[in-house]
Amino acid sequence: MASAQRWSRRQCRRFGNGRGGPITQILEVQDLKTVFHTHDGVIHAVNGISFNLAEGELLAVVGESGSGKSVAMMSLMQLLPSPPAEIASGRVLFQDRDLVKLSASQIRQVRGARIGFVFQDPMTSLNPVFTVGYQIMEPLREHMGLNRKQARRRAAELLELVGIPAPEKRLDDYPHQFSGGMRQRVVIAIALACDPKVLIADEPTTALDVTVQAQILELVRDLRQKLGMAIIWITHDLGVAAGIADRVIVMYGGQVVERANVRDLFDNPQHPYTRALLDSLPGRHEAGERLRSIAGQPPLLLREPSSCPFAPRCSHAFDRCLQKNPRLIEAEDEHYVACWWNPLTEGARNVA
Repeated sequence: MASAQRWSRRQCRRFGNGRGGPITQILEVQDLKTVFHTHDGVIHAVNGISFNLAEGELLAVVGESGSGKSVAMMSLMQLLPSPPAEIASGRVLFQDRDLVKLSASQIRQVRGARIGFVFQDPMTSLNPVFTVGYQIMEPLREHMGLNRKQARRRAAELLELVGIPAPEKRLDDYPHQFSGGMRQRVVIAIALACDPKVLIADEPTTALDVTVQAQILELVRDLRQKLGMAIIWITHDLGVAAGIADRVIVMYGGQVVERANVRDLFDNPQHPYTRALLDSLPGRHEAGERLRSIAGQPPLLLREPSSCPFAPRCSHAFDRCLQKNPRLIEAEDEHYVACWWNPLTEGARNVA
């Protein structure tokens, strides 16, 4: 966890961010709720999440499949099909604009130009009938007004930046002529084309083997160092989050259940769900001990949670957990948890 911050966020706000100046928030999400209208009813996929992202920060969003992490981040950019998706409420403030209120044409000027998005599967992200050069040049010509010669030169620079050899020649190749890892590098190059302030990466290494995954993670570290952009990294892999993130958001049942500095979260997890996720990791048990799993299934969310969504699977659940959904509170300095059972609080079972 070499990238973990040594100071609390409160201390950093007071003394600066270690990059020569005070921390500046570039993205602020307030009480975001997203629903899906289906034949079976309304799916409450995202239930009032709130967080900030600072310039140059890498924020990891973790949780098992169905926790709402991808839907939440795609909601920021209005990338979900509407219908059936609908942003029911909330604000997404970016450079003094609320992205939720932007029209379709206005949000297109933000996507790619100011906020880049890297999707999970590079084969579905790239159009198989166009060369990679054409696909990198398209946002350059659309958002930056470059002519074809200028865009091609910039596209070659981007391929070189993401570590693809002989970039000028590879511009004329098609996606099927690249390996999986190289295709993901191309997707990252497209996302970086217009020098975005924020990069959102949705499990970009999931479909790759371990060796290529390590290469992509190293690439992201290098790019972050060179470009200074803020990154939201969506993953179900806690090991990845530990290695690259400054802060971590843990999601379950469409809501944030824990938010903390990466070192604090891994050294002292406060939510039972976070503890269960960490206990399921290899290497955290005695030799020969079986891996622990989380019993039960994630909630269906056909109605907005009125109780703790993790309560049916939680070994610490008591009556209060089944009666009211806990709000996110600060358990320690800049360490937030949404749980009625709080190991840091004396008599936590009697919380009002």
